[in-house]
Amino acid sequence: MTDLQARLEGKAARVAVVGQGYVGLPLAVEFARAGFHVTGLDTDAGRVAALRRSESYIPDVPSPLLADVVQAGRFDATTDPGVLGTQDAVVICVPTPLRKSREPDVSHVVAAAEAVATRLRPGQLVVLESTTYPGTTEEVLLPMFERSGLRVGRDFHLAFSPERIDPGNAQFGVKDIPKLVGGVTPACTRLAACLYRQIVAQVHELSSPKVAELAKLYENTFRSVNIALANEMALICHHLGADVWEVIDAAATKPFGFMPFYPGPGIGGHCIPVDPSYLSWKARLDGYDAKFIGLADEINRAMPRHVVGLVTDALNERGKAVKGARILVMGVAYKKGVGDVRESPAIEIVETLRGKGGLVEYADPFVPTLAVHGTVLTAVALTPERIRAADALLILTDHREFDYDRILDAASLVVDTRNAAGRSLTPRATLVRL
Repeated sequence: MTDLQARLEGKAARVAVVGQGYVGLPLAVEFARAGFHVTGLDTDAGRVAALRRSESYIPDVPSPLLADVVQAGRFDATTDPGVLGTQDAVVICVPTPLRKSREPDVSHVVAAAEAVATRLRPGQLVVLESTTYPGTTEEVLLPMFERSGLRVGRDFHLAFSPERIDPGNAQFGVKDIPKLVGGVTPACTRLAACLYRQIVAQVHELSSPKVAELAKLYENTFRSVNIALANEMALICHHLGADVWEVIDAAATKPFGFMPFYPGPGIGGHCIPVDPSYLSWKARLDGYDAKFIGLADEINRAMPRHVVGLVTDALNERGKAVKGARILVMGVAYKKGVGDVRESPAIEIVETLRGKGGLVEYADPFVPTLAVHGTVLTAVALTPERIRAADALLILTDHREFDYDRILDAASLVVDTRNAAGRSLTPRATLVRL
């Protein structure tokens, strides 16, 4: 048993988590709850100040839970990368967005890795959790770390273990989701797996970082492709005059060979709109055109335009144009139960309707303000008067916090992209379903 393994199993190792967002903070708190001393490193001074006050800005980490580990002296936060040199294990959880050209932007990963590389010392374990293209761990991080003269698997250890966080999911938190670990060497894999086994019941050791990187991308590409199929079925059903929700529910009665996915106004969030593009970009570099992934992305990204068309047609049926129409949007987060608007299709839909002259307001219990083309909109209250005054009510996010019976009772025209209304509308209301 190595000294580091003994320190990990004895909870004596010091752990730093780089990035204190929706992935890094829950992970850091879970390590702290397990008994480790954890340092959360973030470049955002506001975040760090909030963490030091035991104030969580991540819904999955209640402030009282954060306060417990802070007061116990097992968690602190800092903006100073100098702490990296004193840690036994460093886990990198920073954003990996797409550029406007839809190519991977790994600048945050590179910056974090540089901060680690300049302070790398013998005996350290470094794990990358940020979702990225296959080969990043070995092609980008490893050369940076070995510039110091230290050798992987002998002097330090490097692995990739993809984050699998599902924000807002009360059933599956950090400790409940099996971890995948792929190290550069077998020793790297064993030590990284040892780290995660202190907080996660199931840890699967893989043959390489590349396999772990590909597994993560495949998980979300699977979701993207199947959502695209559901979205295309919605378009087909629209043209054929059938209810796509009834079609999917009927198909789902088959007890084998079918897994239901549901359509929506588009895809959003930190993973599904981004991860498949990382995979197809890497494939293109190696001479392979991933046509299936590209087609799914094309279908999913076309859904906001389809939704705008539904609103336009529904208003036209009532003798109204979009220009001057009062449109009340319910929900702008990318999914229910969260306040995250990254890549949310609602942004494009709101922008387009406003661009056509629509008088658009929105309500969302998790998103107090929304930036749209340089204009900051503020969420409104869903009062009966406001609902009755709306020419169209557009459901984009099916938050459980909405009182649908009360809201829909006051509406006259509802465009429902999430099947939130079901068939509960009153006779006076017109329902347009995706």
